[in-house]
Amino acid sequence: MNVPSDLKYTKDHEWVRIEGDIAVVGITDFAQGELGDIVYVEVETVDETLDKDEVFGTVEAVKTVSDLFIPISGEIVEFNEELESEPEIVNSDPYDKGWMVKIKFSDAGELDDLLDDGQYKELIGA
Repeated sequence: MNVPSDLKYTKDHEWVRIEGDIAVVGITDFAQGELGDIVYVEVETVDETLDKDEVFGTVEAVKTVSDLFIPISGEIVEFNEELESEPEIVNSDPYDKGWMVKIKFSDAGELDDLLDDGQYKELIGA
């Protein structure tokens, strides 16, 4: 189970990488493994400002559809358009090429509510 130490995590199995005032968000290796083969990623909230824990999109796998929850409040400024034609990138490279959205976050204090790699490993029993 791959849980990079330089990322933050949510209890909903999303990861967050901070790049200045932008948060790059995707789903974890654990999440993609639980979902199985991902066939579609839908994000229709680009240019919208959402509050923490609101649904920003969905990920569809062969066996289920799951909501994606925004881990911190802010404006969704970019969607990884590669996922429109190659959603399976989320399975093969969840932490790099499989990122989903970039968020210009509005409250850096919310970052303190995210889990570090040790806390996330504990959550998933790794």
